[in-house]
Amino acid sequence: MNEKQIREALQTVLHPKLKKSLIDIGMIRDLSIKDDVVKLTLALRSDRSPLKELFIREIEKVVDTLPDISSVQIEFTTLNREEIERLFPKPVLKGIEKVKYFLAVASGKGGVGKTTIAVNVALALVKQGYKVGLLDADVYGPSVPVMLDISEPLNQKDEMIIPKEKYGLRIMSLGMTVGQNEAFIWRGPLVSKAINQLLGQVNWGELDYLVIDLPPGTGDPSITIAQSIPHCSILMITTPQEVALADVRRAIGLFNKIGQPIVGLVENMSYFICSNCTEAIEIFGHGGGVRLSQETGVPLLGTIPIDLDLRQGGDNGVPIMVSAANSLTGLIFQTIAQEISNKIQ
Repeated sequence: MNEKQIREALQTVLHPKLKKSLIDIGMIRDLSIKDDVVKLTLALRSDRSPLKELFIREIEKVVDTLPDISSVQIEFTTLNREEIERLFPKPVLKGIEKVKYFLAVASGKGGVGKTTIAVNVALALVKQGYKVGLLDADVYGPSVPVMLDISEPLNQKDEMIIPKEKYGLRIMSLGMTVGQNEAFIWRGPLVSKAINQLLGQVNWGELDYLVIDLPPGTGDPSITIAQSIPHCSILMITTPQEVALADVRRAIGLFNKIGQPIVGLVENMSYFICSNCTEAIEIFGHGGGVRLSQETGVPLLGTIPIDLDLRQGGDNGVPIMVSAANSLTGLIFQTIAQEISNKIQ
């Protein structure tokens, strides 16, 4: 018997769910013969796969029928993330099945202006001609309705929620479902369920981008997004001071660990230019975003100043990308959006 003949014989060992040969899908690999012993590696989804014993029995059964072969030695390995996604793709949630690209805006720390950046990056993508949705997934403190001055009740059609539309964006937030002064009280499983509902039960329609504003930290919402949208890109937000950088480092570590691509880093509140000054005043320190970029290899896409118009836009419901898109800060957002679209596409 030669390797080709043994490979052909093992074609009869099928995956019970995929109905395909383990040879063809690459779960049987590194096949060889030494004397009268067949050696091979069996790749499984995990070390505790419930199909492990079944596969061993089926392989041994085939090998027992082969002439001049006495036994089989099986070593084990696990499939990598890319192989699992290829072989066992997750069903796409109904609400997002027509969305091309996903961009989650994240930070390990609160108070860095993450939502402000998510809103204005989304609007900058609209200005570039893209169809864009904005999902406020900050289940603990949804503030997008305030920043966009949206108070109308939500509508439903065919058991799907219809997102609000404003400034060319399709918008959805849990903040639209309760009063602004009501608190959200969540426990872990409910957070994951709420995120999946915002993705799957909202009729987002055809979009080029769905921008997702994540809550701060590295908890359930971030992990749920990663599990629900395998190809979601991450935009990390920081401020220059070390206390923010430390938390953002941990968040970058989380997304690297779960295999989510980080498209870039934005440093917010980088400097302030007063009306009577000619030099930038670095209130929160200098060069934090550059150092973090160098440490992690995540490209720094832009630095955003402390801008009174930016703050006022978040308070009065007219973001700076609507009121002053061609201002210095508005042009920075446009540059960041262009960098993001170049890298994602």
